[in-house]
Amino acid sequence: MLLPTQLVFNIGFYAVVPFLALVMSEDLGLGAAAVGLVLGARTFSQQGMFLLCGVIADHWGPRRSILTGCILRAAGYFGLAASDSFWPFLLSAVLTGVGGAFFSPAIEGLVGTLDRARTSATTTDSGGHGTPQRNVFAWLVLFGEVGAVAGPLIGLGLLPFGFPVVAVSAGGLFLIVGMALWLLLPHHADSTGNGAEPKPGPANSGIRGAFACLQDRRFVCFAALFGVNLLAYNQLYFALPLELGQGDSGVGSLAILFAVASVLTIALQLPMSALATRLGPAAALRTGFICIAAGFASIVLLGSTGLHLLPGLPVLTGPVALVTLLALGHMLVGPAGMQQVHRFANHQPLGAYYGLLASCGGIAVLTGNGLTGLLRDTLGSTSSWVLLILVALVSATLLPRFLPATSEHPVPPGRPQRPVLSPVSPPVLPPVPDQKVQS
Repeated sequence: MLLPTQLVFNIGFYAVVPFLALVMSEDLGLGAAAVGLVLGARTFSQQGMFLLCGVIADHWGPRRSILTGCILRAAGYFGLAASDSFWPFLLSAVLTGVGGAFFSPAIEGLVGTLDRARTSATTTDSGGHGTPQRNVFAWLVLFGEVGAVAGPLIGLGLLPFGFPVVAVSAGGLFLIVGMALWLLLPHHADSTGNGAEPKPGPANSGIRGAFACLQDRRFVCFAALFGVNLLAYNQLYFALPLELGQGDSGVGSLAILFAVASVLTIALQLPMSALATRLGPAAALRTGFICIAAGFASIVLLGSTGLHLLPGLPVLTGPVALVTLLALGHMLVGPAGMQQVHRFANHQPLGAYYGLLASCGGIAVLTGNGLTGLLRDTLGSTSSWVLLILVALVSATLLPRFLPATSEHPVPPGRPQRPVLSPVSPPVLPPVPDQKVQS
């Protein structure tokens, strides 16, 4: 039941969010700075609330948290449909982000409980040596990416009837899913939390864990630099639509580019994750951010039509190069960076560390979009792309220097690696856009 829920959630999300920049710039007449602020606030309201809403889900139980998130996101979409000026649009966009912050951690907690139970059962049946044939989280990512492909196409089909129709349809979809989960999701799910029994002791104090996270200056620097990854991927929803609008490429091209990004993720995420493991965290992070910087450079050189550098190139060469390089870099950086959180946390609870990592990404999107939008309005689009190139190169240079000590001296191949001691360590997953997971 949870896998189709993730599919429908992503359909509703990607049917609306990819077109917000075009709606704000063309229908509401907002400048790039205002568009960047709205999209940055929407992302920050979701990423920045992950830690708090994860704690609430543990307290309430996932069922109540998921239903609350469905109601809030539906209300946000209805608000977007009715908004005709900046402030109502901003508040509605923030409401959609808060809704996602409520249901995403709860769904992941339930799926983690199922995955942990399947792993335990398989290990018991096989005498301690078995593993499940399929990781439940891998299926969750796959269903989410299918929704990410279908969502923009559905939104594109409804857009001729007006953006309010798209937003209301998505809001109604979330209400329908919420009602279905209210009827079908077991009531005892609210009493199980995330499926893990809390362990007594100071290591499980949420406040103490959060303070330990903030006092780890090395991790704070790592999280701040790693947040550039989310800022970069967010340009698919902010800068790319504005660039296409300048070149009169239309929303059809935008939907196709989103489909390209999702298909690349479905096809290459697992191979790219394996490549990141072989390269090691420092090389994977450096290579990933260089790919991201190259993607931004391609749009500067080729433009939205592909004719800036070499006349005769196919239309959309620049945007296709941007999407491809961004996706490849994102697939390298995500797994390599997320794996380091366990090593930073060591004996501390992981929730605070993952929460800070998500919050830094949200802050990066909020400030980065606002600044690049201001540059687009005052100095032109090229200046904003150049700033993004520089920021990505800074992360490529500095981020490997802030890896945890255990990553700087990896275990030689063939030697068993010492397990990281941490309570209830969740599996490391390929990232999803807008949650990143994004929705």
